[in-house]
Amino acid sequence: VQLVESGGGLVQAGGSLRLSCVASGSSFNRNAMGWFRQAPRKERGLVATISSGGITYYADSVKGRFTISRDNAKNTLYLQMNSLNPEDTAMYYCAAYEDQVGEYHYWGQGTQVTVSS
Repeated sequence: VQLVESGGGLVQAGGSLRLSCVASGSSFNRNAMGWFRQAPRKERGLVATISSGGITYYADSVKGRFTISRDNAKNTLYLQMNSLNPEDTAMYYCAAYEDQVGEYHYWGQGTQVTVSS
């Protein structure tokens, strides 16, 4: 599975961005998917996940502001980010869960999101 993110950029506080992650391979609709982020000098952390059946989970810090979704016909994962604040500034990564190893095993190269105050 190869993952390619896009949609990052510079936005003012209060603004919105939508990230996309296109996956190669025929197993996309069977994989749970997730968005993670890593800010400078911080560890990478979970933002949101979505199961193959569409069940979602959000980190408390983004709940109510971010929405994760997937389009299995397009092999694409999305992250709609609203009400952005400077604390959301980070490199955002999409990842695919691999049941056989029990972890998020496939990662994209990341897309940078910068929120100015």
